[in-house]
Amino acid sequence: MQTHHHLPDADRLSVIAAVILLGYALTPFVSLPERLVSLQLPGFLFELRLNFSTIVAVLVSLIAAAGTDWLIQTHPHLEGKVRLPHWLLPALTAWAIGVPLTTLQVGVEWWVVFTLGGVLFLLVVLAEYIVVDPQDIRHALASIGLTAVSFALYLVLAVSLRAAGLRLYTLILTLAPTLFLISLRALYLRSGGQWYLSWAAGITLVVSQLAAALHYLPLTPLRFGLLLLAAAYGLTSLAAGLEEGRGLRFVWVEPLVMAVLLVGVSLLVRV
Repeated sequence: MQTHHHLPDADRLSVIAAVILLGYALTPFVSLPERLVSLQLPGFLFELRLNFSTIVAVLVSLIAAAGTDWLIQTHPHLEGKVRLPHWLLPALTAWAIGVPLTTLQVGVEWWVVFTLGGVLFLLVVLAEYIVVDPQDIRHALASIGLTAVSFALYLVLAVSLRAAGLRLYTLILTLAPTLFLISLRALYLRSGGQWYLSWAAGITLVVSQLAAALHYLPLTPLRFGLLLLAAAYGLTSLAAGLEEGRGLRFVWVEPLVMAVLLVGVSLLVRV
């Protein structure tokens, strides 16, 4: 079987990274008044606070998705494949970079996060370019990396939302669609190009129910995020194992080990 070893256009990749990082670099020096958008619905009041950081995060995520699509268009083996799945993780990565950057004061820590975030974003976009071609010799490594980053960003999102003290409906409306897309993408990568909508929907439903229950417990943000991550990754891994046709004696080993490990870490952390 013929293998490939393609790299993205360096000029396009550098332009995408520069625009993303420039957006966050300007954020500490611009201040706009915060606006409160409220909507009275039957039974509860929906409120959304908009500030400059929120606007930048949304715009940067959209730019990351558009930039990734622009880069992938140059892949020699794209061959009419759907490009939409490759937008999710770069957009989520770009958003996640902004979470600490908009809360930290400009200093050594801010610049460390800024630098590491830029490197992570470049690696994610590079991995998305590689997985376009299943016959690329780095495809397996890139798929593993994208799956790991996906669930790491889900942990960051869960911790951030818990720390923000959002109401339950806002929490679920943010975490549920994100997990659906992440689990769907992870199953797609592990199966070599098959979409498992029913599995992704089932995983999202179970983890959302768990999130609703944990929301009312006195858990720290990190412990809350780790427990959700244990359930999300464990169920996704179990679904992948079942679809790969592993024997029932072995299909539960990886999900159980990772879930126990993450739950154990959550019991040890104090923050």
